[in-house]
Amino acid sequence: MLLLGRHVKKGDIVCIIEAMKVMNEIKAPCDGTVTSILVENEALVEYDQALNGD
Repeated sequence: MLLLGRHVKKGDIVCIIEAMKVMNEIKAPCDGTVTSILVENEALVEYDQALNGD
């Protein structure tokens, strides 16, 4: 589960997005710390929408 303040490493799964009944794992592009989460669990999202802040 992704929580504020959590440290992640490059390649860690930071969220899962379901599209057309397929679960897509979104991985961290680099090492870092989660500083914000912009959408709630199970919320609908759109193409190119930010999910986590910088």
